[in-house]
Amino acid sequence: MALPATAPRILCIGIPVRDLTFRVDSVPARGSKANASHLAEICGGNALNAAIAIARLGGRVSFAGPMGDADETSSGFILARMAAEGIETTHIVRMPGLMTPVSAIMIDASGERTLTIYRDPGLWHVTLPDAGELLADCQALLVESRCGAFCIDLCTEARRRGIPVIVGVDRAMSLQDGLLTAASHLLFSSEQMQETAGIAEDGDALKRLAALTPAFLAATRGPRGTIWLNEAGALEETAAFPVEAVDTLGAGDVFHGAFTLRLAERGDVREALRFAAAAAALKCSRHGGGLAAPQRIEVEEFLRSLP
Repeated sequence: MALPATAPRILCIGIPVRDLTFRVDSVPARGSKANASHLAEICGGNALNAAIAIARLGGRVSFAGPMGDADETSSGFILARMAAEGIETTHIVRMPGLMTPVSAIMIDASGERTLTIYRDPGLWHVTLPDAGELLADCQALLVESRCGAFCIDLCTEARRRGIPVIVGVDRAMSLQDGLLTAASHLLFSSEQMQETAGIAEDGDALKRLAALTPAFLAATRGPRGTIWLNEAGALEETAAFPVEAVDTLGAGDVFHGAFTLRLAERGDVREALRFAAAAAALKCSRHGGGLAAPQRIEVEEFLRSLP
């Protein structure tokens, strides 16, 4: 199956974040101090990291969601970075008097990240632009799981139009969360899936959630790969690709973005999962959070190099 002549347009829904990242040998104990060996100021947030990955992998990408007041510095910093990545930002809603989220992130010698973040509660009161405007020429919708409060209607309309709705889940969801049934595809991390289902085993947790939603279900497990349910309800696994991880920040988001783009290109989840695993592996091999997402040629060359 050939790739489409025109790259798919993906709409990402989320809340951008300004990230301050510190590299440390180890995370300091409570009440202690530690010197960092490196500091970087980058943009982040689940959907924005995914959008950066989509753009670098060859997709057309638009972003919608709330940001802080037009006069505060964080939003200006992030918008400049988005423009440099080729992300369309006309659907971002500036919220007068509010702050764009800011996080402080420590990345230890193993590449694992520890973070704290401030998100202004008022950001969830955003009203997105008209669904018809947002979904025009849209081949897929990628949504942060925390954004259901302001995008359920948009997701429902997208599904009515036959547009896939992929939800990247980075925290436990309520079983009453409307995104569970509004989504066509739910991509969990293993820990968040188990917590959502209330079951401490991946396969059983997937099957528990499958009884509650018609969506495709998968759970990423870091170096152990991805476990998912096929159309027959049987468990399958997609292997992760071994790399020397130096920075896992944004890896799941890059996975979600790559999966969404490949799904929009070909419509095959098995191929999309493998493509996403390769993109996430390459991201983990370099520092920079979501800004370390690979280019399309890097992923294709990486996959061709495999036995």
